Amino acid sequence: MPEFRFSPIGFLATPFRDRFGIPRQAQLAPHARGQLRLLRPYDRAEAVRGLEAFSHVWLSFVFHRSADQWSPTVRPPRLGGNARVGVFASRSPFRPNPLGLSLVELLAIDTRDGALLTFGGVDLLDGTPVLDIKPYIPFAESRAAARSGFVAGPPPQLAVEFSAQAALQVAVHERRWPDLAPLLREVLAQDPRPAYADDPLRQYGFRLYDLEIKWRCTASLAIVEAVVAASDDGATS
Repeated sequence: MPEFRFSPIGFLATPFRDRFGIPRQAQLAPHARGQLRLLRPYDRAEAVRGLEAFSHVWLSFVFHRSADQWSPTVRPPRLGGNARVGVFASRSPFRPNPLGLSLVELLAIDTRDGALLTFGGVDLLDGTPVLDIKPYIPFAESRAAARSGFVAGPPPQLAVEFSAQAALQVAVHERRWPDLAPLLREVLAQDPRPAYADDPLRQYGFRLYDLEIKWRCTASLAIVEAVVAASDDGATS
């Protein structure tokens, strides 16, 4: 049986430093921006010539932080974390080959020093290896009548509030990360908790940029309690 080897064309830089907190699909957090600097020899301006005419692109990538094993069935969060479906009926990272596909908005292309691409609506971990870029073609790839199985529309949205302390902290950190407040709202509105979580008193934490976000959640409301510098070892509470 033949084997295939692939080399990344670049590594995506994103705000997401933990798998916990990443939007479960692209475009759910439009303020989540990522940048891809193409590696040599792919960093030539002619390699991206004409790409600026497209508003969205597909990124083929590797789930580089997933466990090195696959499972024939998985438990999608959309089904409450209990019901199982076949891995090929899901977008789980626990696949025979840890390959993913993400549709992102193309915001900018800078070829003044190599090739640097900026994307919006990313749902990928910082440092994700990207294998390929392909333009999105609506007439061929958008089907209004297509069935979507157990994924019936976007997930329900939580309201998001900031404690007085967190609001002050966000205002300070937005000097470096201007879209921090809307990004936090978009990420937490998707309720990134495990499907089985139901403790309104539990405080969760995840890393965004170089910050640790501390928050808790009721049935319909996410409350940001603190936005602080992450520890050097990346630990969260």
